[in-house]
Parts: sequence; C-alpha cells; structure tokens
Amino acid sequence: MEFTVSKSDLVRELNLSQGVVERKTTIPILSNVLLEASGERLTLTATDLELGIRCSTAARVKTAGAGTIPVKRLLDYVRLLPETDVTVKFSDNNWATITYGRSKTRMAGMSRESYPELPQMPETLAQLPIGTLASLISKTIFAISAEESRFTLNGALLQLKGRKITMVATDGHRLAMVELENPLEVEANYKALLPRKAMGELLKLAADSEDKNTPVAFSGDDNHLFFQIGQRLMISRKLTGNFPDFERVLPKSHAHKVELDRDEFRASIDRVSQFADERSRAIKLRFADNEAVVHSSLSESGESEESLGVEYGGPTVEIGFNAQYMAEFLRAVPETKVLFHFKDAQSAGEMTPGGEGVNYEYRYVVMPMRI
Repeated sequence: MEFTVSKSDLVRELNLSQGVVERKTTIPILSNVLLEASGERLTLTATDLELGIRCSTAARVKTAGAGTIPVKRLLDYVRLLPETDVTVKFSDNNWATITYGRSKTRMAGMSRESYPELPQMPETLAQLPIGTLASLISKTIFAISAEESRFTLNGALLQLKGRKITMVATDGHRLAMVELENPLEVEANYKALLPRKAMGELLKLAADSEDKNTPVAFSGDDNHLFFQIGQRLMISRKLTGNFPDFERVLPKSHAHKVELDRDEFRASIDRVSQFADERSRAIKLRFADNEAVVHSSLSESGESEESLGVEYGGPTVEIGFNAQYMAEFLRAVPETKVLFHFKDAQSAGEMTPGGEGVNYEYRYVVMPMRI
C-alpha cells in the first residue's frame, strides 16, 4: 500500500481516532490505527472494542491496500512535520515508511488481518443536527456517575419517542434531563444507554464540525449504537441493564421558586465554595425577604457569605448543596437567567432555564445535604 495525503488532513483525522484508543491495553493491535487506501480516499479506523470510529479523507492512492501503525506515535510524529504532503508506504513485513521532502522515517506496524472488524451500520432510525446532539450531551454528561460499580449509571439514557428526543443522566445524587420537541425528521421509538466515553467523542466530532446543522444519522442494533456524521462513523457498544425510572425522581411540584442571574449566582458559588470542605464541597443556600444568601465555612480556615437580590416573600428556608453540582449546571445552561425551585431543607432542589423564549425542557434535580 502507498498513498500521499495532506499533513493537516491526516492530523485532523488521527486526532479524532486517537481519542478512542486506550493508552494501556493488553491487546497490542488495539493501540494501532487501521489505514486503508483505495480509490481517492484514505480510511482510518480505531477501536477499543467498546467504542470505534471510522473516518476518511482525500488521498492520492498509488497502491491500494491496508496496514496498521501505533496511532499515538504516528500522530505525535506527523504533528511535528511542516505543512506539506506526506507519503506513507507499507512493505510486506508490515513496516511503514513515511516520507516528505528529503526526510524518511520508518515505523513498525502490524498485520491488517489481526485488526478487529467493526459492525455494519443498520438502517437509519433518525437524523438530527450535530449541534442539537452536542447540546443534549453537554447538558447531561457531567451528571453521569464516576463509580464503575454502578455501570448502568456510567452513561446517559438516550430516548426517541415520536418526534421527541430525551437524554437523562444521574449519579444518584443529582439528575439532569433535557428534552427537545420535534427535532427529529421522522418519528422513531427507541431507547438505549450511551456510555460516557462515546458522549465525549461525539462532542469532539461536533467541535470539529464547522456547520452545527450537519445531520447525524443515528441507528442501533442489539448491541451497538451508530452515529454517522458525513464521512465519519462512530460506533459504541451499548451499556447493558436498566436505567432508573427517572420520571419518578422528578419532583411533581415545588412550594417556592426564585429567578437568579446565572453568571452572578455561579460567581458567588465559585467564590464561597473556596471555604467549603474539599470532600463534601458543601455550601448553604438561604432564602428570605427578597434575598438569596450563599454561605460556607471551615472552622480552621475561614468562612464566606454572599447575598443576592431576588424576588421572594416566602418563609426562611436554608438548604445544603454540593457546590460543584450547582456550578456544573450553571456552566451548562445557555440562558442568562435560571429558576431555582425548592420546598424545604429535606427536599431536593431543582434548577431550570429562566427568562423568555426557552423552547426546550431542561430539569436539573439535586439532592440536599445535611451540614
């Protein structure tokens, strides 16, 4: 196999491929990227057996064929080259020779026969803009559980119902749910658990897409989820198990609500939480007489308190929350106003977008803490 490709094109596709590859794998071939050249395209494939990506770019193919090279070493080397065309030639012993100008580098590869096959994408279930998918992910990914033992919570529930799409994530202490009306071109009924790593790679694909209206073709089979974005295909193994009945967790009503300025609220939490316990990250919110007070204290190092003006005439209510949980929602929500819904110190608090013109549902439920 021999082909010539633009250095910038090769770096861009290798960047997307390397995110899939595990740094420490017991199967050496999985550290490699599969390069396949035919016609006028170079196709790159990477997988860790749980997640796979196949992408391609234009190339001048002299001899069609396939081979594999360690993806990190190849990317680290090609990234250092000047902007030029790069020629890659594989020999019969699986070594690859990389040349540009007067320079020549050889890298040890492995046989293409050892590389695992990725499953074929079934018929498309639905299409939605890449920007919409990225928005769903960015509003929920931070609420996914980091505890590997709770494997059904190590991803988000993706649910298509009619022309509605919902994504939900929870770690047992908080829950993020976002639902969009009519973003799908066709009606579909489907649900699956999408792993966190796949969500992170989809965000990278979205960031690399110049047009946020680029369609993503989505489908699934018994074991995998498929996302086709132009010349790129991402395949993720589904998480098995049953996601919690999230609709039971969502509060039916709240006794009180206040509207807050998102940036002002977040800045206050960021400053006050400097005096919160490093493990619990606990802060107190107190609502009384048109005032919201954010407070934290550490007996050995100090305390901090900030007051925000709000419209509130109900009883005095003081609730403890994890500051990090609060701040992550405030970083994810695009609206400049947020609504904080609450009942009492023992009940969950809920944040939603505020202001006018909110055309989607976004609910973030956080369990209270005893302080």
